[in-house]
Amino acid sequence: MAAAAVRSAKRSLRAELKQRLRAVSTEERLRQSHLLTQKVMSHSQYQKSKRISIFLSMPDEIETEQIIKDIFRRGKTCFIPRYRFQSNHMDMVKLESPEEISSLPKTTWNILQPGEDDVREEALSTGGLELIFVPGLGFDKHGNRLGRGKGYYDTYLKRCLQHQEVKPYTVALAFKEQICLQVPVDENDMKVDEVLYEDSSTP
Repeated sequence: MAAAAVRSAKRSLRAELKQRLRAVSTEERLRQSHLLTQKVMSHSQYQKSKRISIFLSMPDEIETEQIIKDIFRRGKTCFIPRYRFQSNHMDMVKLESPEEISSLPKTTWNILQPGEDDVREEALSTGGLELIFVPGLGFDKHGNRLGRGKGYYDTYLKRCLQHQEVKPYTVALAFKEQICLQVPVDENDMKVDEVLYEDSSTP
């Protein structure tokens, strides 16, 4: 598939997925989020990982708040994304507590994240990550991911490969409405190791 064709296929799939997500009711979103929280808590990779990165969910994403609380309950270290809007650069910075989330500033994209001048530990400078929960708009069962088009996670995962010996395990958290037959990809797209959704079988 030529690059232009992939771009165009991604564009139309993004539009379709956004429409599909808009149709998911609040109750349904919470029901699937609760179910996935349970799946995460019983996941062997989650249980053995000490350094974990997770996204703070937007309204059309699986709700991650309970997973974040569990990360702290188990004494693991939690890192969250801090995006730079002028580029596709993202850092994973340390979150001190779940309570801190509500006081974080909101970006123009309505994402909560620590401000630029808020000095925080970055995961790769202090020992890397063992597990990364990855957001996205769509996924297929082979681990292909359709992001929002800026390439933040693809770029960050490539940085992880340069900074740490063992590649972090990557898990996508998805509504079943986000599962596609086939996600169009190009050579810059990084696959995720596992896509968790309502009907996925956990290895």
